[in-house]
Amino acid sequence: MARIDGAGLGLVFENFKFSHGTDQPDANGEQARIFRISGIKSTDGRDVDITVNHLYISGTGSNYGENLSPVNLGRLANPWEIDVVDGNTIGVPDKAVLQFSAPSQVAAAEGYDCFGASASAGTGTCSSRPATADYIGERADVGIQMNVAVGDDRSANINIHAKSAVIDGSYLRLWGDNNRHQMVGQFKLNFYSPEVSINACAQDGSSCGSRIILSNFALELALGNELQPMLFDVDGSGNFVVEIAAIRQPASGEIGADGLRSSSNAETWDFYNSYYTNPDYRSNLSIGNFSVADRDFGSARVQGMLIQHLNIQTKDLAQ
Repeated sequence: MARIDGAGLGLVFENFKFSHGTDQPDANGEQARIFRISGIKSTDGRDVDITVNHLYISGTGSNYGENLSPVNLGRLANPWEIDVVDGNTIGVPDKAVLQFSAPSQVAAAEGYDCFGASASAGTGTCSSRPATADYIGERADVGIQMNVAVGDDRSANINIHAKSAVIDGSYLRLWGDNNRHQMVGQFKLNFYSPEVSINACAQDGSSCGSRIILSNFALELALGNELQPMLFDVDGSGNFVVEIAAIRQPASGEIGADGLRSSSNAETWDFYNSYYTNPDYRSNLSIGNFSVADRDFGSARVQGMLIQHLNIQTKDLAQ
């Protein structure tokens, strides 16, 4: 507390462990507390509910949530942050921007490999440290077990787990748009894990299907930017809308027929050059190896994906 400047709030969770219960009765026969989403109707009018049977955050080595242990989330030198950022420094002129951010990424000479369970300093850009024999680390095992019921028909349990997960460099930025008179934003999600797995099991856990494993999974998702912000709205029927509007089209003559700056309006040419060449606007996905049970299907990669236009709108299925 030696230095306080009012610039923001840093959060660090030490020895943190979280486990949300199960839908099975406890030893006394009482129904356990669960997280359930209800009030949804199928197209044929049946009630739909989504039940989360298990949700956990643990230290590494949890064996898919079976053996939970503590983990640190952030550290004093690089915490989670809630901050108000000067928009002029991030390309949003004359705006105060509310930012929620995970621990930041650092120079490769200072950080740790984002996948390596025994990575040492100077091997990568992630600031969150892996666990060692003497330190619990800042990389969490996370997982969820859930199922969906439509009327009396309940699905098998769907299990999704990520080992030693890191989201360094992720953030959500929000600000007000004067022209639209609404809130807009920018979302960057970095998610790295040496193993992400998916499988389905019977509700009583007696049998499970083949496990899908995504090794060395890296997602760098960019939604919205200062030139093309993500819009949040509610339409006239009460449904939620998330939209990334299409980038504006150049007026006739603004870009020369040869596409060169010298034959174009310089300001317009610079605008589009910045939009199409800035790597921060692009999303990447890479999987080191994709396997199902004992079958390997090799690696996969989507590089440099630019979202030109996106519109997500909820619908009332009961209508």
